[in-house]
Amino acid sequence: MAIVVNLDVMLARRKMRSKELAERIGITEQNVSLLKSGKVKGFRFDTLERICAALDCQPGDILEFVPDPSETDTSETKPAPA
Repeated sequence: MAIVVNLDVMLARRKMRSKELAERIGITEQNVSLLKSGKVKGFRFDTLERICAALDCQPGDILEFVPDPSETDTSETKPAPA
């Protein structure tokens, strides 16, 4: 997976439990758990907005792009033939 969800890290930094975040943003604890584990394929921008407001953070604090080495195309980094 190329996008990593660091919600658990932000919750720890803010000393907030999943239950409290769920209550503040209006989703179930189970959905917060799924977000934390990265088991979701996507979520709505309004949910991300509410998470950022509750945790006083930026989307980049929660979402991180990590390239998958097995999917990296090395042909783009090779110099063009002369």
